[in-house]
Amino acid sequence: MIDRYSRKEMHAVWSLQNKFQKWLDIEIAACWAHATLGNIPQSAYETIAEKANFEVERIESIEAEIQHDVIAFLTNVAEYIGEDSRFVHLGLTSTDVVDTALSLIIQDAGKILIAGIESNLVALKKLAHDHKTTMMMGRTHGVHAEPTSFGLKVTVWYAEMERNLGRMKDAIEDLRVGKISGAVGNYAHLSPEIERMVCEKLGIEASPISTQILQRDRHAAFLSAIAITGGTLEKMATEIRALQKTEFNEVQEPFSSTQKGSSAMPHKRNPIICERITGLSRVLRGYALTAFENQSLWHERDISHSGSERVILPDATGFLDYMLFLMQRTLNGLVVNADQMAKNITASGNVFYSQQLLLVLVNKGMSREEAYRLVQKNALAAFDNGVLFDDIIRKDEQITELVTEAEIADIFSLRKYQVNIDMIFERVYGGKYA
Repeated sequence: MIDRYSRKEMHAVWSLQNKFQKWLDIEIAACWAHATLGNIPQSAYETIAEKANFEVERIESIEAEIQHDVIAFLTNVAEYIGEDSRFVHLGLTSTDVVDTALSLIIQDAGKILIAGIESNLVALKKLAHDHKTTMMMGRTHGVHAEPTSFGLKVTVWYAEMERNLGRMKDAIEDLRVGKISGAVGNYAHLSPEIERMVCEKLGIEASPISTQILQRDRHAAFLSAIAITGGTLEKMATEIRALQKTEFNEVQEPFSSTQKGSSAMPHKRNPIICERITGLSRVLRGYALTAFENQSLWHERDISHSGSERVILPDATGFLDYMLFLMQRTLNGLVVNADQMAKNITASGNVFYSQQLLLVLVNKGMSREEAYRLVQKNALAAFDNGVLFDDIIRKDEQITELVTEAEIADIFSLRKYQVNIDMIFERVYGGKYA
């Protein structure tokens, strides 16, 4: 994990200390199950539970010599236990321990990610409600389309983030499984009952079936949920960056009084937080692709997935946790320039009212094709000549023959873009994350 882009809590989840502790928990649980079923002496289990321990540095030293991490771990544990260590790892294969522990670690990492998503949902809801009626220009293809509210824009992000929460919970739950089924998953040297007992003691489910490993569709779904959530954060970050352009100046990400934006230009306030989120999101998509590649392994197992997972799982969870933290900080400190938003609405000379005029003309009996041609001609002329659209249509007799001055005043009103905001908010939020 890269220290610059990870936080301490997630870093601890993926530490060697935590990994080996999970391995030890599994081995002790397996000894407990064997003792309960009468496969090993109860006194041996009690000795193992009391004395079993490890030292990371010692494990690394042994592994450097024998080139096998699980055997190195077991050798070190045996040094603490003594003679009864012969009952440790009884009937197990390495991946019984490694894959089950990985599921436990992902549960720990998943709790942090879920908390981060939920914190962002709270921040998004507050921002949306604070700017429920803050009107701004909506843009399609980067061009003025019709007005919307900043609160509605943020609500779109909220709804997407809520879907991310559901995907993440499902993917983590799908990995709340372990396997204690032996070398090719055939229970030749231990019983399914031992697997059930061990997994239950660890707070997870036994996989209904496995080979030597848990199947990697589970991990691919988890990385997919991470990458999609990262894509949502990138979408939000990209929009904030775009709206922070000098020509727009509608929002600004937080910028502290001691912060510096450029080594050469003291006036710069660059959206570096959102740019960082954007860059890391691209990495997450690459990690998801690697997880998809890991689904197909030879026969009952090979280790072509192992090396990549040691990189992509800690990094992906660490990056997403960090990105969620950055976005929450951005949302809570976002500067919203409502006056500039209002000013930008008028920058295109009110041509965005074209659809309202089109609908009025159609309702007056004009064909849609003729009405469209007439409205478009006037709208383009207004924009190209830098005059107000409402002024130019008042000079078009084809329009004024059908549309009264009172109707024109009603057409050129923001009211129509505000009437259903409450309904949308109620549909999306209800009483959630109050």
